[in-house]
Amino acid sequence: MRYLPLSDEDRGEMLARVGVANIDDLFADVPKDKLLKAPPDLPRRKGELEVERILARMAARNVAASSVPFFVGAGAYKHHIPASVDHLIQRSEFLTSYTPYQPEISQGTLQYLFEFQTQVANLAAMEVANASMYDGSTGTAEAVLMAHRVTKRRKAVLSGGLHPQYAEVVRTLSRMAGDEVVSLPPDVTAAEDLLAAIDDTVSCVVVQTPDVFGNLRDLRAVAEKAHRHGALLVAVFTEAVSLGLVTPPGDMGADIVVGEGQSIGVPLSFGGPYVGLFATRQKYLRQMPGRLCGETVDAEGRRGFVLTLSTREQHIRRDKATSNICTNSGLCCLAFTIHMTLLGEAGLKRLARINHANAVKLAGMLGEVRGVEVLNDTFFNEFTIRLPRPAAEVVEALARRGVLGGVPASRLLPSAGLDDLLVVASTEVNTDEDRTAFAAALKGALA
Repeated sequence: MRYLPLSDEDRGEMLARVGVANIDDLFADVPKDKLLKAPPDLPRRKGELEVERILARMAARNVAASSVPFFVGAGAYKHHIPASVDHLIQRSEFLTSYTPYQPEISQGTLQYLFEFQTQVANLAAMEVANASMYDGSTGTAEAVLMAHRVTKRRKAVLSGGLHPQYAEVVRTLSRMAGDEVVSLPPDVTAAEDLLAAIDDTVSCVVVQTPDVFGNLRDLRAVAEKAHRHGALLVAVFTEAVSLGLVTPPGDMGADIVVGEGQSIGVPLSFGGPYVGLFATRQKYLRQMPGRLCGETVDAEGRRGFVLTLSTREQHIRRDKATSNICTNSGLCCLAFTIHMTLLGEAGLKRLARINHANAVKLAGMLGEVRGVEVLNDTFFNEFTIRLPRPAAEVVEALARRGVLGGVPASRLLPSAGLDDLLVVASTEVNTDEDRTAFAAALKGALA
């Protein structure tokens, strides 16, 4: 297929047919502060070889996650992935498979999706889970829309500990739908009064645990008051490994549990693709977005699998659909399921304990560096420290010393006045030598 560039006349004819004056009008719904004020500082045209060289030089400015001690988290975590996971997902029957519309030829795909759902429901301590969402952020927004459908209300309350990017996705979808969102201020120490924000107008309260600053939260009181006012509790997580150790949201009264499954089986991959996990109570099954794979028997009584519920707009009338998500993250689901199967319940618990122990060791070492304060009383494998200098500057200094030391809170919340806070994660991949190198580099960066 040849690429045939459009002429000015072609563009003018297309814009006239659409009914807009210029190309910028096509982006009218995008907030002005999200639009570039000028084209990127790149050459307008180059040959293929020159493009490769330019991009290679740009990429070389990055410090690769696998090349130095790595303590970055804030929603995407570096974990060890067994080689068997990558080997299996690259088998052609999985790598090239598509939506299992025909169960008679899609039993393998349907079975692993069924197993995936079972694993997610068990992790979250919920009764039913779907066959995945795009990622944790879009899953959270879908959970809010689902709560609106269930309660017939259009107001969501977002905790100040919710990942800012997740909150932004919720606000984007809500703005387009005309729904109300109440976002509480950033809550570094989990001291916010969520209960005061719940009344009879609220459809759902969205709370993350461990939250974006690493704090573990007990959701029971929030769930109790939400239910007393006819609202739902949406519990969010970004670190799936935490569910091997902490109390699962379903046991704390959550009505919808949603989060990111990247930590199990899915590499960092420069930010995606990832896999959203979504679970809920049986009574809300028909309002759940996405798809549900179910177990059945064929005409001869043999075990089989089918798409039991498909309420996407591709399958039913748009006004009856519960989701406009176009697909599930099938290959990432499979990676998640393979890794979970290899771990088993005992393995996941052991992995979670190692993560927590590593983070405790690191917090102790960093807390001994002059001028550094660890802010969390309780945490899983991620915590926040206060620095005597802007965290963004310290992170750059750490990188020059060969350590990727975390995510500045100012990167997630640029206008919140949290410039001196650094969110740090430590997983099973970090060694004692890594932690020692981090503490030494931080001491040097602050000297």
